[in-house]
Amino acid sequence: MWRWTSPRISYLVGRLSQVKLSDGRCCYSQLLHPSLDLQSSQPQTNHLPKSYIGENVSRKDKTKFLLTTLHEINDSKEAVYGALDAWVAWEQNFPIGSLRQILCNLEKEQQWHRIVQVIKWMLSKGQGTTMGTYGQLIRALDMDHRVEEAHQFWQMKIGTDLHSVPWQLCHLMISVYYRNNMLEELVKLFKGLEAFDRKPRDKLIIDKVANAYEMLGLVTEKERVLEKYSHLFKEERPTKKRGRKSGVTKKKEKLEDSGESSSEEN
Repeated sequence: MWRWTSPRISYLVGRLSQVKLSDGRCCYSQLLHPSLDLQSSQPQTNHLPKSYIGENVSRKDKTKFLLTTLHEINDSKEAVYGALDAWVAWEQNFPIGSLRQILCNLEKEQQWHRIVQVIKWMLSKGQGTTMGTYGQLIRALDMDHRVEEAHQFWQMKIGTDLHSVPWQLCHLMISVYYRNNMLEELVKLFKGLEAFDRKPRDKLIIDKVANAYEMLGLVTEKERVLEKYSHLFKEERPTKKRGRKSGVTKKKEKLEDSGESSSEEN
């Protein structure tokens, strides 16, 4: 169970202790809406909602509730963090799966600022410390016009371990530098990858690096890179896969073969 550090969570605990229902449980909606006068109202079993807090509330309903809250809540860090703290207060295990689903929905809606807030809250809890989450944060910071913050996060969390960072994440950062005209940082990153003998697999990376060298006036370096990775620009012809022939196709071929043989005999 999570620690009750948030004022919002402390309030929920207080409300829970005030509610005395016959079955010993509290209505989920009553805890979340302080406007309800729980002390004056008498508990009536017939009017209780079907969903209760904890395991009796479906994961889908909890996710939908948080997503709606994040859409309507104040944009301040305190408000967002307080809502997230209250949301996970009754969870025995950190709901990382539901949060990833929420982040995907926010990304579809291009809610970049809110994505940054949610991921930073997750990281403050020691959760979501994966390369996938880091990449999503960097992309959100870039789209939220906070490229300097994305650069600082890269240097602090990822850039110190270039020998094992996935190429997909490296390509993302190279693209961020290229799009924001941070060409010196782009070249520095690529040279760091080359120092660990990391070989790019995408010609788009070499295009960006070569263009960066050219714009920086380093023509010799541009030619070196294009020559070194020239194999990436060679077109590979797709091979045709031979699948199994259907019964109709085989019958048709037999008929054609028999027709050709009869014509030859005539």
